Amino acid sequence: MTFLQSIVPSLARPAQPAKVETDARVRPAFNLREDEHGYSLTVFLPGVPKENLEVTDHDGLLTVTGRRAWAQPKEWTALYRETSRAHFELVLRHEGDIDLEKINAELKDGRLHLLLPKAEAARPRKIAIN
Repeated sequence: MTFLQSIVPSLARPAQPAKVETDARVRPAFNLREDEHGYSLTVFLPGVPKENLEVTDHDGLLTVTGRRAWAQPKEWTALYRETSRAHFELVLRHEGDIDLEKINAELKDGRLHLLLPKAEAARPRKIAIN
């Protein structure tokens, strides 16, 4: 199976800074590895707490959405900010060979680690010769 990354464009518009905070989406960095048992996906989501994280799979699209929780206090004046205020969204298309009932997800230190086991029908099998 091959994962194909779907491009998610940023919805931010420079002329409307108020919408940047609520509508903007950026694709987070991620690593994807495959072995005979399944896939290991690590998504880097700095500033996203567990309660603002959503992982869904629908019609062959695995979607990871994370909303940052930190808000700048009103009395602060930002001189420089290294990260954008945009939320994260990663959409990966797959061929449907993942066992959705056995997916394991863990969020630790801004890294979401997903174990996506292959369905039994998709795993390689050794065929006995008579």
